[in-house]
Amino acid sequence: MLIFYRILTVIFLIFSPIILIFRLFKKKEDPKRFKEKFCFFSKTKIKGKLIWFHGASVGELQSIIPIVEKLNKNKKIKQILITSNTLSSSKIISKFKFKKVIHQFFPIDVNFFSKKFLDYWSPSMAFFIDSEIWPNMLYNLEDRNVPIVLLNGRITKKTFKRWLIFPKFSQKIFNKFSLCLPSSIESKKYLRKLGTNQIKYIGNLKYAQSEQKINDIQQNIKTFIKSKKIWCASSTHFNEERLCALIHKKLKEKHKNLLTIIIPRHINRIDSIKKELLNLDLKIHMDEPPSTIDKNTDIYLVNSYGKTKSFYNNCRTIFLGGSIINRGGQNPLEAARFGCNLLHGKNVTNFTEIYKFLDKNRISNLVRTKLEFEKKLEALLTKKNNSSVFIKNKISKIGKKILKDTQKEINFFLKNAV
Repeated sequence: MLIFYRILTVIFLIFSPIILIFRLFKKKEDPKRFKEKFCFFSKTKIKGKLIWFHGASVGELQSIIPIVEKLNKNKKIKQILITSNTLSSSKIISKFKFKKVIHQFFPIDVNFFSKKFLDYWSPSMAFFIDSEIWPNMLYNLEDRNVPIVLLNGRITKKTFKRWLIFPKFSQKIFNKFSLCLPSSIESKKYLRKLGTNQIKYIGNLKYAQSEQKINDIQQNIKTFIKSKKIWCASSTHFNEERLCALIHKKLKEKHKNLLTIIIPRHINRIDSIKKELLNLDLKIHMDEPPSTIDKNTDIYLVNSYGKTKSFYNNCRTIFLGGSIINRGGQNPLEAARFGCNLLHGKNVTNFTEIYKFLDKNRISNLVRTKLEFEKKLEALLTKKNNSSVFIKNKISKIGKKILKDTQKEINFFLKNAV
């Protein structure tokens, strides 16, 4: 099976230039740095111990920031390499000013590239975050006797069934992890069935995300939205922007000063989103470039990276996208950490246990239909009592314990690696 996988990755490599050109056209790749995916490195390794973290995108990398903060102060560690797959994640990492941290894009998982990557960086320990499992890289790490940790590991029912198609191959892959720290009880169950030996459930590390400094929105925007009854639709996907716009139109019949803020999951879709909303006869204001905001604006459309938290900090009611359509939902803890009341659809399989906890504590609200969405949103918009302090304290308490216990496990492995 490994040979077959390696043949498939070579075939993918042959067609990868076409894929990359398409992604460059869609502004999903950095034109100056995409070569890193072919092991043309833009950073230099310094002498000494290097610890490596890999996560697919923004959410995965944000979950490890508190751990990276601690390791950045470890004198035995000379360099911390963080790799990811997406352009948005590289921009997020650049905002953190950690002296020892460098970012590179993860190489295509071709055996030759994996070897070249490891020969160059020579990590003392490797952390794979969430569900980032790449067979060639794992095999080559094992060949070099590098300890491998699956951090905040996530295996859903859907991905578990995929791995079961090749049970022997899957068992060999998951046996390569020196330690697995699953993000949920469900993931722990599936990891054990897939043959993982060292498993310890502590909790979801996303509860413990660092409370980084927030660059607040511009004063003119802040003044404008304070004069309005506002809610925010965040991390939206195709069709969800239209749904939110239709709900806005319905609620504005009763609430004339209603303003809807939409932050799409993928900024490259912004032109098509704007066109779709204009066709609904709505007045749109684009976040960038800065301009005077019309007092009759219906939709404030955010078309730049890194501002989500700033809007969470100024908005009490948030709808989290990727949950009406079948995308598994978005991590709700970031918004909850700001004391926001949340709305979400039924498709939250990526964060099932978190949403169950938040729903139980009335921090989040499940909406199944458009009508239910309208009613629950209106109830939150007209809600007088503010539960933000309770929400913040609850999340913070859980997060601190999970972070402390996770760091304890990591430190044990680091003693042998550095």
